[in-house]
Amino acid sequence: KSEQKKGADEGIDGYIYFHDEPKGKETKEVILQVKSGNINVSGIRDLSGVVKREEAQIGVFITLREPTRPMKTGAVSSGYYRSPLGHNYPKIQILTIKELLEGKKIDYPVRARGIDATFRKAERYGQEGQQKEMEL
Repeated sequence: KSEQKKGADEGIDGYIYFHDEPKGKETKEVILQVKSGNINVSGIRDLSGVVKREEAQIGVFITLREPTRPMKTGAVSSGYYRSPLGHNYPKIQILTIKELLEGKKIDYPVRARGIDATFRKAERYGQEGQQKEMEL
């Protein structure tokens, strides 16, 4: 898997990282692709190819326009990612900006567990609520 920065021409606009194994050391990926212009089934095929090339678990096609029936069929025919925890998630998902604004979420393992590896929390030190005095 290449580590170089990806641009729009590489088919990747963002990532979400997650862990879904009981002792989850391996970080897994959801690839995000955003399109605002004319969309068609070739965009779904391209995203499917990017997901395979990058060895990601899930790909999400985010669009301003409603997906066509062939796009929906193409996404469904990509199959499912089976989590080691026993759940299936659509391998290729299509979400519109409208759906996202209305609260629809990407379907991936981390939501069920409430743990997101995309943003790690800093470790806490000292007692909360007590400010240390600064020496001058």
